Amino acid sequence: MILISLIAGCVQKIPAGDLTSTTKTAPPPQELVLATTTSTCDTGLLDVLNKKFEETNNVKILTVCEGTGKAIATGELGAADVVMVHAVQAELIAVANGSFINRTYMMYNYFVIIGPENDPAGIKTAKNASDALSKIAARQSQFISRGDESGTYKMEKSIWKAANITPAGTWYQSVGKGMGETIVTANIKEGYTLSDRGTYLSMKDKTDLRILFEADQTYLFNPYHVMAVNPAKFQNVKYDLAIRYINYTTSQQAQDIIRDFGRDKYGEALFTPAIINERR
Repeated sequence: MILISLIAGCVQKIPAGDLTSTTKTAPPPQELVLATTTSTCDTGLLDVLNKKFEETNNVKILTVCEGTGKAIATGELGAADVVMVHAVQAELIAVANGSFINRTYMMYNYFVIIGPENDPAGIKTAKNASDALSKIAARQSQFISRGDESGTYKMEKSIWKAANITPAGTWYQSVGKGMGETIVTANIKEGYTLSDRGTYLSMKDKTDLRILFEADQTYLFNPYHVMAVNPAKFQNVKYDLAIRYINYTTSQQAQDIIRDFGRDKYGEALFTPAIINERR
C-alpha cells in the first residue's frame, strides 16, 4: 500500500510502514496517604469505600491502619494527606493547633461492652457505662484494655474517670493492640472489653464474647470524622486530593455504601452514615 501526500506542490510517495502511530497512555495514578483508625480497616469498610474513589479518580490510596491517637500523630508529622478517626476531643485539639483543616463528619456507630455470655460481673443490669465498668472492677473480672491511645481507649478512660475508678491489678490487662487483636485476647482470657460495634460484628462468628451492655448514648456514641492535613503547615501534602476524598466520603455514593455495608453478611450495617444524624 502506498500513501500519497502533497508537499510544496510535489508528489511524494511514503511507504505506509514508515508511519509511526502514537498511542495515548493513561497517566500513572496519584497516591493519597490515608491514616486511619483500626476499626475502618478491620471491618473491611475501606476495602469497598476506597475502591470506588480510586476507580473514578485514578488514585491509589495508601492506607495506614493504626489507632486514632497514632493516626492523628501521623498527620501532625505531615506523613499523611488525610486522616479518618474517632476521638472528638483529640481531633478538636489537633485542629486548634493548626495540624488539620476541613474536619468533616462522616459516619457513626456505638461502642459496646462485650464479655463472656455468663456475664460474671452482671453488667447486663448496669444503669450506664460507668456503672457497668464499676461492676467489673468490684468483681475484679478480667478486663482487656487496648491501652494504645486509640479512640476506643480514650473513651474507655473517660468512662473509668466517670466511675471514679483507676483500674489496676491482675484483673486489668492493657495489651497495646488494635481492636481485632484486643477482642481475640479478651476471648482467650474470657474477659470483658470495650469495642466499637462495627469491629465486634465483623468478628462475631470468630469469638464467644457477646454484647452485654450498650444502652448509654452519652458515653457510647462513636462519631467518625475525616480531615485534611493542613497544607499551610506541610507544603508537601496533596491537599487538593485530600479535599476530593473528603467530599467523596460525604457524597451520596459513599454514604449509600456506608449505609448498606455489612447488612448482607451480618444482618445489620456496621456504621450509620452522617446524613442520617447530624449529631457532632
